[in-house]
Amino acid sequence: MRQNFTTVDGYRVRYIEAGTSNKNIVCLHGLGASADRWSKTIPILAKKYHVIAPDMIGFGYSDKPEISYTVDFFVDFIKKFVEKLEMKNLILVGASLGGHVALETVLTYNNVEKLVLVSPAGIMKESTPVLTHYIAAAIYPTFENAKKVFQEMTGDGKVDETYTRDFVNRMQLPNAKYAFMSSVLGSKAAPVLTDRLHRIKVPTLIMWGRKDALIPVKFARKFHAGIQGSKLVVMEECGHTPYFETPERFCDIVLEFLRS
Repeated sequence: MRQNFTTVDGYRVRYIEAGTSNKNIVCLHGLGASADRWSKTIPILAKKYHVIAPDMIGFGYSDKPEISYTVDFFVDFIKKFVEKLEMKNLILVGASLGGHVALETVLTYNNVEKLVLVSPAGIMKESTPVLTHYIAAAIYPTFENAKKVFQEMTGDGKVDETYTRDFVNRMQLPNAKYAFMSSVLGSKAAPVLTDRLHRIKVPTLIMWGRKDALIPVKFARKFHAGIQGSKLVVMEECGHTPYFETPERFCDIVLEFLRS
């Protein structure tokens, strides 16, 4: 994997990439995460595809300006990021907040060929205890706070200590907490996707962890019912991040879908 930087609207954006194919996969991380959330899946997918994962503006090691982090802002960012890197015929993979952004991008952009959603936000408006704990861990970023909530987010309760320490370090960067909370508010203020899902016409794979306590699996049925022809895969032993918890199995399912 290679780490690179570019600029979008004058903001410095970090991204990681791998692979040399002319078929492009763009992976969008969730709230408070970074491109490194995809570090276990990118090398596998990159055997067949050119894979790019940005730190969305406000997160990771990209710039964190004092702006309103609405879903529309992130959609606009993704469009410009993709255009800057001159990528065509995209496969969008979005997790959690990134899934919400991916859906809105497909609804307004004709450069996406296939869509993979992993526990997407966009329908759930009420909070869950684990989401509340996650927000608290972002505002008070100690290793113990982060470790506890990541245990709640995974299916088996195991925690990657390297990623956990990176999360704590990132949340202490200037404006990181501001961007996080602005994104929470922006996501809550966004219109619910339910009534617009029928407009998604690209082949869509929906993946969800059965043990997801942050965005419960009951929402998977609503996305599946709303997106005509979509495929739903529920990963029995996983929590909110199946691409990080069981990357080999996750990639097998994604690659099979992309071949079909």
